[in-house]
Amino acid sequence: MRPKGIDVRLMIALLALVVVAGVIALLAVGGSSAKKTSGAKAGFHAAGLLSPAQAAPPLALHNYLGQPVNIASYRGKAVLVTFLYTHCPDVCPLITSNLRVAQNLMGSATAAKAEIIAVSVDPRGDTPKAIAAFLARHEMAGRMQYLVGSTKELAGAWKAWGVGSERDAQQPQFINHSGLIFGIGASGKRLTLYASSFQPADIAHDVPLLAAR
Repeated sequence: MRPKGIDVRLMIALLALVVVAGVIALLAVGGSSAKKTSGAKAGFHAAGLLSPAQAAPPLALHNYLGQPVNIASYRGKAVLVTFLYTHCPDVCPLITSNLRVAQNLMGSATAAKAEIIAVSVDPRGDTPKAIAAFLARHEMAGRMQYLVGSTKELAGAWKAWGVGSERDAQQPQFINHSGLIFGIGASGKRLTLYASSFQPADIAHDVPLLAAR
């Protein structure tokens, strides 16, 4: 089953913050008193901007190799945060492959200004062996952080970031989850939002802008 583009709680929160141009099928945007703007107004190619920009939620877990990772340590860089699982049949491989293409488009100098963080939405299935195979399959070993933890630890991250993760009732091997990518600026603020079907060239274009903010 295809993971959901966004859960209800995240949609409600983003209604007051985000306009996503061109992805109406993914985000239902309603009336709000908050300022709404498309990425183009700030020079970004992102589907939308988070307005007003706010500090990214805390994110401190271990990666699949057992090493501690804290998003706060990446201040001064652009950070792209997404939520994946290794047994996902469609959206997660698409996101991961397109992030690899985006990195390649950036070139080494620009790519060095960015960090990619994936957070597991499947604490049971995302074993170190499964993650290593997933990253190797998509040529992303050593090119992105893949964070894991207990259900309790990960649930804290899901809640902080407004991300849903729910095992599908009819097909329990699949996880219904939010398939979005958040762009974090060098200042640690959550600035941009990308749909799972983003164009790699858009992120390649936006990374220098994120790294400058």
